[in-house]
Amino acid sequence: MDTIHKIGRRKTAVARVYLSDGNGNITVNKKDYKAYFTTPTLQYKVLQALNLTDNAETFDIKVNVFGGGVTGQAEAIRLAISRALVELNPENRSILKPEGLLTRDPRMVERKKFGQKKARKKFQFSKR
Repeated sequence: MDTIHKIGRRKTAVARVYLSDGNGNITVNKKDYKAYFTTPTLQYKVLQALNLTDNAETFDIKVNVFGGGVTGQAEAIRLAISRALVELNPENRSILKPEGLLTRDPRMVERKKFGQKKARKKFQFSKR
């Protein structure tokens, strides 16, 4: 099997995933994924697509991720791994699609408005 390259995005995080045959090693930015993502929730998000398709011990995954925070990065990796698994075996689509793992989450941070403290703070109301 050749190496499959896919990209996943979430907020401002971008993850490039390289999926190849192996025995379940996941490397994120040249570190083990457990060292990179220290909380169990983030580790679960990274492994979610692999666990649903029973491929946790089948592939070696090398990830380059940048931008955003750790949650956005973990979800970007999850999307990229899901896309790679669908390219590898189209039957995986019926497993991952109902879980929402193939949908790019479009929500982004709203920009700050000038003259205001935050994005959604209302302007000063004046009756006259």
